[in-house]
Amino acid sequence: KLDLDENGAMSICPLLKGRRLSEQDFDKLPLKMRNSIKNKGESLTGAMHAYLRRLDSLEQELLEAEQSMEKEAAAEVLDSLLGPLAEKFKHSCKGSLPESYLINIRNDLLENLDYLLPAERTPQGLSLRQPQPPENPPFDEIAHRYELNIFVDNSKTSGAPIVLEDHPTTANLLGCLERESEMGALVTNFTLIKAGALHCANGGFLILHMEDILQHPQAWEGLLRALRAGQAKIDDPGDGDGPKTKGIRPDPIPLKLKVILIGDDELYDFLLDSDPRFIKLFKIKAHMTGHMPRNTKGINIYLSHIRRIVEEAALPHFDRDALAGLVDFGSLLLEDQKNLSLEFPLLRELMVEAAAHARMNKDEIVSLAHLNAAMEMREFRLNMIEESFLEDYDRKLIKVHTHGLAIGQINGLSVTRYGDYEFGLPHQISCTVGVGHDGIMDLEREAQLGGPIHTKASMILKSYLVALFARSRPLFLTGSICFEQNYMGIEGDSASGAELAALLSSIAQVPLRLNLAFTGALSQSGQIMAVGGVSRKVEGFFEVCRRRGLSGDQGVILPKDNLDHLMLKKPLRQAVEEGAFHIYPVEHIRQAMELLTGMVCGQPRKDGGFTPGSLFQMVDKRLRELCALGQRATRKSPARPRS
Repeated sequence: KLDLDENGAMSICPLLKGRRLSEQDFDKLPLKMRNSIKNKGESLTGAMHAYLRRLDSLEQELLEAEQSMEKEAAAEVLDSLLGPLAEKFKHSCKGSLPESYLINIRNDLLENLDYLLPAERTPQGLSLRQPQPPENPPFDEIAHRYELNIFVDNSKTSGAPIVLEDHPTTANLLGCLERESEMGALVTNFTLIKAGALHCANGGFLILHMEDILQHPQAWEGLLRALRAGQAKIDDPGDGDGPKTKGIRPDPIPLKLKVILIGDDELYDFLLDSDPRFIKLFKIKAHMTGHMPRNTKGINIYLSHIRRIVEEAALPHFDRDALAGLVDFGSLLLEDQKNLSLEFPLLRELMVEAAAHARMNKDEIVSLAHLNAAMEMREFRLNMIEESFLEDYDRKLIKVHTHGLAIGQINGLSVTRYGDYEFGLPHQISCTVGVGHDGIMDLEREAQLGGPIHTKASMILKSYLVALFARSRPLFLTGSICFEQNYMGIEGDSASGAELAALLSSIAQVPLRLNLAFTGALSQSGQIMAVGGVSRKVEGFFEVCRRRGLSGDQGVILPKDNLDHLMLKKPLRQAVEEGAFHIYPVEHIRQAMELLTGMVCGQPRKDGGFTPGSLFQMVDKRLRELCALGQRATRKSPARPRS
């Protein structure tokens, strides 16, 4: 007898005279009968298994035919829905990406129809197949398989993409795999792949500031690896040495872009020396200027940038005089009449302040008066240190004379900077000369208050004296040059011309005018060379003279090469135009000494002397006297014993 249990399992039991035998009854049968029954059962079981295998094969063929019919029906439905959509994208989009995406959706749906069709319970019967799950998952649970992850969207970009990344962390620059919490675990999928600036700039240009990217070593290393390999990989943070987490590994993306690094020369040299990969990947170096010529073309370009600032900041319009003032401000930033500064952020700040003054006065147009008011208020906020120094000049705590004459004493000029504010101040320079072998001592150097450039400039003084007055005899001279009331140190060569003037005055015993200040670097041949900060220096001496009262004969001697660098304030310009203050450009120390002493310097003569009655003749005479005194003292001094 063939029996089926409740699970559909098949079993065979023996029958005797229509009665089912139990195991005990079967064991009581004779051996021959038991063997006969076993043989018949095995024969029957073998035959039944053959039929069941055939039945299972037929059932499998039926299921495959049923699935094939379902796929054909589903394919017709999907083609009717996705076909018009693919045709639409084919005409509206370039490339075959949308079409291939829809084809992949169609194929995936056809391969996973079991998750989409209603579940059918397998009927109990003669089947060796495993039963299907009682329920299918909801479609919403597998719909995310067909979501779109817009990795990079440049649809609104005209031309090649240009990306400026101002915060180049590893994730922002190279992309990342985000994770979300699900049932207490962090999981990820392809929709959580996020692009970095490197991917967004692919096909175009990526701009990075070197100071920013070097703050993130992993991002810098990742950028170099990507450029060297020519492809961008998104690495999972779990790929490090820490615990591994289950994730995904996106395919690398081929790169075709230009990376532009912005930085100063020091960073460039550092990378050039420390990383051999740098010069191989970044082969083109371009220096960017910070100024432009102040000509017709340059002014037109400058005014176009001013207009852009007005439009971007929603500022009121500037009248003609205000625009001219902004152009002058561009030259003022450089202290150069022939060039304009490209520091547009500083220009924008001034324009915003000037516009604020116009609005406070309820004016619709920004005028030059508003611009000047903004500049005056800006200076008022920054010049507290300068005012403190000027108060000391007013109280004569700092000794600087602006009237009279003095031997071996002159007014030099210096520039002081506090933060972003720069101002000029006059300083008294004095010199003493006597007999000796010590030469000219720079007291600033001896006191370690002078920098190397100032020390070099002091040495040039001796070179000039030797070249002019000691060609045929030695110099027996002991002199000292000092910046009076200098307690913070000094650097630069802009006072070397004034130091030489004080030295020549002290040697010749000829007084110098104290109503003049002198700035200029000295060459070994006596040329007066250009210096920095000349506008601030002139304004500093003018302000001290103005506070003490302008006498009409005060002024500043400066290098002729610095004339193009003068960008003076309006009160000083008016004083110069009215003759209350003077500016004397010179090319040689001779011109400066003639202004300071009122004497002709004179020319060298064939006999080794100089023009009679000239300043240099008096200097030469005094040096001869010092030489004679020095030689006489040397002859009278006892000889030193030899060791």
